Amino acid sequence: MNRSLLLLALCACVLAVAAGCAAPGAPMPPSLRLPAAVDDLSAVRKGNRVILSWSPPTETTDHQTIHWPTVTRICRVVNQFPINTCGVVVKELKSSELTSATPAGRKPVVSVEGVLPEPLISPQNQATYAVEVLNQHGKSAGLSNQVRVSLVATPPPPSEFHVSLDAQGPLLRWNIVNLPAPLPGVSHRLRLYRREHGKADFALIGEEPYRPGEDEARDTSFEWEHEYEYKIDSVTVLAQRSPEIEVEGADSATVSLVAHDIFPPAVPGGLQAVFSSVGQKPFIDLTWAPNTERDLAGYIVYRRTAGTDFAAVTKALVTAPAWRDTEVHPGEKYYYAVSAIDLRGNQSARSATAEETAPQEVR
Repeated sequence: MNRSLLLLALCACVLAVAAGCAAPGAPMPPSLRLPAAVDDLSAVRKGNRVILSWSPPTETTDHQTIHWPTVTRICRVVNQFPINTCGVVVKELKSSELTSATPAGRKPVVSVEGVLPEPLISPQNQATYAVEVLNQHGKSAGLSNQVRVSLVATPPPPSEFHVSLDAQGPLLRWNIVNLPAPLPGVSHRLRLYRREHGKADFALIGEEPYRPGEDEARDTSFEWEHEYEYKIDSVTVLAQRSPEIEVEGADSATVSLVAHDIFPPAVPGGLQAVFSSVGQKPFIDLTWAPNTERDLAGYIVYRRTAGTDFAAVTKALVTAPAWRDTEVHPGEKYYYAVSAIDLRGNQSARSATAEETAPQEVR
């Protein structure tokens, strides 16, 4: 009997030890369900608009996936950096109102646009923006990273903006009626943008002075047979800041153009013809001034004799501004002309005529 009691006691001890090993530790505090703070807020100023972009949080500060609605506050404070509180709440957005502007499969990024109140516009003012994401109980993990935006005034885009096409390519023209009132440390210039038809983004193709009156600029990087869209913006520069601050104004109207090449190269000039036959078969050398078009394909040489019409004597395009005619006969007078042709088959008129006579053979 004592032996049985001892065995039962041992079993009870083993079970107690096993139960002690599986006992839970200190209880974890309940999750506060605070959305993680945004850390990639950015801001772009365009005229009187500010575009803010950021990635909405998908997890809480406890690394739990957010499955419940949130509210995002857009905060703005003028002439204070950094900020500790939200200041003016420019806008509140429910999570259902946030639409990603990035392709599927990439980290979502949302963009929100706001209009600046006119009383805030001043070269001395800067706005600090932040966003704050709240849970269902109105609690947050704090403000996002903070971005600053200059509130200097920007002039309107030039008027009468249009584009035309000539042999040198697209020519952009515009008119500036009134210059902004001069301010110390504040200057302006123009930026020209271009994109191919059907593309989303414009690319900067040049900068020009911001000056009153009619002005123009040439697009020197275009390609023939492409369709383009152009716009022009004013840029305000604050040199009094270090580093300089640049703020783009509102976009001009977008203008379109098809760069269809119907323009022939220039007529070749300076054509000369010289006979030679010393110690070899007689020939006539032709030389002329080279054309400078970047799309030049080559030249065609024409020849005629008395009583005949000009006919092409080169079977292939001549790529250098020189050619040798070896099919000449003693006592014959020859007349030559040259035309230039581009890569799309546009051909110039024939050059001025050069003439040369192959002398009679001396016996």
